[in-house]
Amino acid sequence: MQRTAVNPWDWSLKLGYNQAEIIEGASRQLICAGQTAVDAEGNPRHPGDMRGQIGLALDNLQAVLSGAGMELGHVTRLAIYTTDVDEALKHFDLLGMRFGAARCAPPMTLLGVTRLAIPGLLFEIEATACA
Repeated sequence: MQRTAVNPWDWSLKLGYNQAEIIEGASRQLICAGQTAVDAEGNPRHPGDMRGQIGLALDNLQAVLSGAGMELGHVTRLAIYTTDVDEALKHFDLLGMRFGAARCAPPMTLLGVTRLAIPGLLFEIEATACA
């Protein structure tokens, strides 16, 4: 798979994502449901702790990707939902560390929402991946 970044402006690069990417040579696509800070039984973890929830949501995303024989470097698009945009942005270094290590800056959307599906959850990350 070959990725070509499309960035008419460079401001998003400072935030860790490309405006768009051209994906060529991919033969499989994975559409992931939103991943949150839940354990293997679906119980919410890290109540009131945005950083803890982001970390566990990323762990869960990596587990889903791994189950499909993929990793973070295969992610081509992210949609992020949070109940507190300002607090989530304070902890976006976690995304930078994980995706930066994978040399991946997928296009993303960040949306503030009034609540997520399970009460107490603060952060949800949806991904599309290609291999």
